[in-house]
Amino acid sequence: MLTSQRKKLILEKLEAEGQVQSTALSIHFSVSEDTIRRDLRELAAEGRLQRVHGGALPSSSAVVPFAERKTVKMDAKKNVARKGAQLISSGQVVIIDGGTTTAELITFLPPDLQITVVTHSPSIALGLVEHPLIDVILIGGRLYKHSIVTVGAAAIEGIGNIHADLFFMGVTGIHPEAGLTTGDFEEASIKRAFSGRAAETIVLASPEKINTASSFAIGDVSLANTMVVEDDTDKAWIKAITEKGVTIVKTSDRTQE
Repeated sequence: MLTSQRKKLILEKLEAEGQVQSTALSIHFSVSEDTIRRDLRELAAEGRLQRVHGGALPSSSAVVPFAERKTVKMDAKKNVARKGAQLISSGQVVIIDGGTTTAELITFLPPDLQITVVTHSPSIALGLVEHPLIDVILIGGRLYKHSIVTVGAAAIEGIGNIHADLFFMGVTGIHPEAGLTTGDFEEASIKRAFSGRAAETIVLASPEKINTASSFAIGDVSLANTMVVEDDTDKAWIKAITEKGVTIVKTSDRTQE
């Protein structure tokens, strides 16, 4: 079998099963584990999968540059963002992470909502400039241009002075085993710090993030208290996530008054 054919079959198996193991692949294709590891390494370099210990997971499409991410699964992002906005109550202090899904979230905040928003995203802050009743606290630091957010020691120091009700965490991958992941080491640290300063962490789980992984771990999926998903989200994935103690909110769920 040609290498290109084997790689194609590996990707098909990964899509069907959600993960692959190097040992099992070597047996399946009757090749050495070194050969399989080389295949996985090359596929990872092409951005086709995310290597993990012993095998690989689907790679998240949410790690491409911000401008490109704005066009990925936009209808789904709007759906989970709309439901996420309904989880916010007046008077709360709400941390909003950077990202294309959270950028949609702020568009659904009603004009009579009076809250304080804390963010390290200049884009989120600017998006709320015209909102009449929302105070905005912008966390400073070094600008990470890929995601248009601040990172670094100054950002961590600023985060330490916050006690928030909610944190809307942006992630690029959500996998029951690999946990919550993102594409940058410093961003992962910022997200953990924000989560530690909020009473509840919410993840808006649009489809491109589900059952995928990126290079840097934020933490176990249980770091999130709540995940907002579309109605047709894979039931096996939902079961695995709820077993971790995470509450799943579907976009069609009625919001409690």
